[in-house]
Amino acid sequence: MTSDLQRERLAYKRSRSRRSTAVALVSTVVFAAAVWFSVTRAPGWPRVRLSFFNLSTAWRTLPAVLDGLWLNLRVLVVAEVLILVLALGIAGLRTLRGPVWFPLRALATGYVDLFRGLPLIICLYLVGFGLPGLRLSGIPNDPVLLGGIALVLVYSAFVAEVFRAGIESIHPSQLAAARSLGLDHRKTMRLVVLPQAVRRVLPALLNDFVALQKDCGLISVLGAVDAVRAAQIESAGSYNFTPYVVAGLLFVLLAVPSGRLADWMSRRAARRQGA
Repeated sequence: MTSDLQRERLAYKRSRSRRSTAVALVSTVVFAAAVWFSVTRAPGWPRVRLSFFNLSTAWRTLPAVLDGLWLNLRVLVVAEVLILVLALGIAGLRTLRGPVWFPLRALATGYVDLFRGLPLIICLYLVGFGLPGLRLSGIPNDPVLLGGIALVLVYSAFVAEVFRAGIESIHPSQLAAARSLGLDHRKTMRLVVLPQAVRRVLPALLNDFVALQKDCGLISVLGAVDAVRAAQIESAGSYNFTPYVVAGLLFVLLAVPSGRLADWMSRRAARRQGA
């Protein structure tokens, strides 16, 4: 049964929560009103509104930009699967112990150093224009495929380091316990280490996934008609920048759920560690 003191504490917490919510709401409204007043009173606002926020142009170009966004989504799904597989393999190679595995460790380290330091836009140019320039049989010419390859190469280096951090965060006693049960290295990694490592680095993986959603729009530099290129085509035909704003808003709407999921996973992991 709840005591009087507990009821008073709960009532106090509820009142503080309502007060905090009210203060946050009022401050948000005041800040939004101040920003809106400052922007709309600027001398060049009418021209900017017509060039970037034209509702009729946005509605007319929305179907074309949505078609391009569907291409970005397909590239995102395929690239994410390939990145997870490749990055996990690279992280596994980097965590091998013993001098006999030094060549594989060195190769994996060189891969991570190269593609983690190489800007994505440069990698897109090198892959998108360099590979077809070799004129070898079997080399693809599809800009969507070449752009996806560049995304996989770059993001695999980042995700591999996330996986490696998770693997190395497992206490050595876990490995010793697995070995005492008769598990070999492969079963130890699959049954003991990887499940814990993936759970620990899941928030970081989701953050990389959000970044990949955004960078999928860079395949347009190779000529792929995605959301960004569709916006560019529509903008060139109407001499208006509103299609770019439409494409940007669609990417933001795509990233917001993933970002909130990443925040929720981070808070959940923090609560678990605190417990």
